[in-house]
Amino acid sequence: MFNPDASIQELPLFDGHVVLVIDNALLAPERWLDWAKQAQAQGLFQHGQNNAYPGVELPMPEQVCSALDAFFVRFGRQRLGARRTLQLYSRLALVTLQPDQLQPRQWLCHRDRLDLPADQCAVASVLYLFQDSSLGGTNFFRPRKPITEVERMVHDSGHLSASEFSARYDIAPGYMNESNSWFERVLNVEPRWNRLLFYRGELFHSSHIPHPELLSADPARGRLCLNGFFSCRRGLRV
Repeated sequence: MFNPDASIQELPLFDGHVVLVIDNALLAPERWLDWAKQAQAQGLFQHGQNNAYPGVELPMPEQVCSALDAFFVRFGRQRLGARRTLQLYSRLALVTLQPDQLQPRQWLCHRDRLDLPADQCAVASVLYLFQDSSLGGTNFFRPRKPITEVERMVHDSGHLSASEFSARYDIAPGYMNESNSWFERVLNVEPRWNRLLFYRGELFHSSHIPHPELLSADPARGRLCLNGFFSCRRGLRV
């Protein structure tokens, strides 16, 4: 399923954080695309009920989660300061919403799994399963203001109307592709067919959507990704 001889590079961010970029991650990525097409034809992709993902998703079976976790152990766990995986959720996903369909909380970069105990950490992964690089990769951001102010702004993004939120925080509707007064974009990782990223979940990040007019719910044309979300025992970054 995953390629034991995949190539890996570390891209630096800030404060010792890195993004792990692994090319040729899958042995037969075209089979995953075929699987997604079949699932889409059967209506199995659905909008998530408990997250702000701007599109449709399909949870993966335990077999996929186990294989992804084994790949993470081999290539990413120690480098990202994680130890044993405690929980793992993975999905196939397609960004589908147009900018004018987004809620304020979808105008922002975000972090994953902040509700973990102090002895645990979150790691996320994204695997690009599309050929068209104009569909966009992944952005990473650093806050420009105190984290307490940022957290208040993020909280309000889920409770204020679009007009109230935009006026209060001077944030325009749409996908977040560049720096603004709240966040500095420190890295854009370009997409590549069969490229996988691992990174710590507490980092602010977002999908890079430079051409939303190209988004599609058709896996053959859309921004198809395999996402993974790990909860791990906390270790030391190397």
